[in-house]
Amino acid sequence: MSSSTVIRFALGAYLLVFFSYLLGPLVVMSMTAFNSSAFPSVSPWACFTYEWFDVLLNDKHIRDGIYYSFIIGVGTVILSVSMGLAASIVLTQVWPRIRSTYYTMIIAPILIPGVVLGISTLVFWDRVGQFLGAPDGSFLHGLFHNGIFLTILGQSTFIASYAMLVFVARLQRFDPGLTEAALDLGATHTQAFRKILLPFMRPAIASASVLAFLASFENYNTTTFTIIDYKTLTTVLAQKVRLGINPSISSLAFIIIVLTIFAALAFEAVQRNGRRREAVAQGKANPPSKGIIPPFFHGNFAAFALVALAFVVIMMVSTAQSHSPEVCKQQVRDARQIEIQQRIDALKKSRALKEQQSNSEAAEPDAEPAPASSGAFGGVFAPSNLSADEEEPEASEPKEGSGAFGNVFAPTNLDSGD
Repeated sequence: MSSSTVIRFALGAYLLVFFSYLLGPLVVMSMTAFNSSAFPSVSPWACFTYEWFDVLLNDKHIRDGIYYSFIIGVGTVILSVSMGLAASIVLTQVWPRIRSTYYTMIIAPILIPGVVLGISTLVFWDRVGQFLGAPDGSFLHGLFHNGIFLTILGQSTFIASYAMLVFVARLQRFDPGLTEAALDLGATHTQAFRKILLPFMRPAIASASVLAFLASFENYNTTTFTIIDYKTLTTVLAQKVRLGINPSISSLAFIIIVLTIFAALAFEAVQRNGRRREAVAQGKANPPSKGIIPPFFHGNFAAFALVALAFVVIMMVSTAQSHSPEVCKQQVRDARQIEIQQRIDALKKSRALKEQQSNSEAAEPDAEPAPASSGAFGGVFAPSNLSADEEEPEASEPKEGSGAFGNVFAPTNLDSGD
């Protein structure tokens, strides 16, 4: 086997393990959305069902969380992209000696934990309201204690830094001579920005907007302190995890995965179509021949995958209207009842066998008593040793001359008759 074959085999094995580790949990979670088990699980598989999607759609807390997450995400995108674009333009035009310091200050919020940002945002705007003397019930007091307003501000403090990095990467390829030429030709700074710089930054603005929205949508650490009376999707899911979850969360994950794949395929299809048109305009490729297939699909695998995914989703939605898992669920319940009854019968048999063994042991004659000399003390504490019928042996009289003084102190020596 050649070395190139070994390298290709090792690379294939590595990619297989890598993508299995990366996408495996998503696949497993998507499968649990179609299992009728009350807890998200793949094994044992019960019945194929769409009921958890209906449970998800009827969950008011999930709907409210998605609604407020979308509102907060839009507000965060507007504020973060604006601040990030302004910060990136200032960074390219600031005095070079303080550029590194300014860059560090802009990047610092990324390094601060989200818990600290959430608490500091809550405390700061409360103190601002007290400083301005906003009484309870006033507009400013309500604004500074509004969960949506505080969450947008708290998330924008660090998401703006992500947007700024995207803009800085784009501005590194911008030629400042274009703006200078526009100014020399009589354009104002506003016109130069709107007609030259802004069109050049449009792809970066789109990328930064998507990044900011996704970062806001999935944020939890900062949001959990600033949301106050409202709720987002992440806070709702966190509460459900603490109180107990069902496969409706898996169905939500499946919907998010499908939407992400759909958006990625649509973007790739549009990009490939644009590159094909550019190649045709430059004469590097032949225009697609007219036929049944639209020109958009010529040499565009992403477009075919997009249509296939849309077809599968439509089929699933149409099948869900007529599919009923009740028959399968009844069969599963019957099988479980039979299994439970078998376990009960086996347990009863084992208990009856144990009782029979204990009764047979009780019917056997008692064992012979152990000899009196048995035991650690040789039968000293046996009850027979304390019997009153036995007479104690009489003490022998002391012999004459016994003792250390030759029986001098014996009572008989004091007898008055002697």
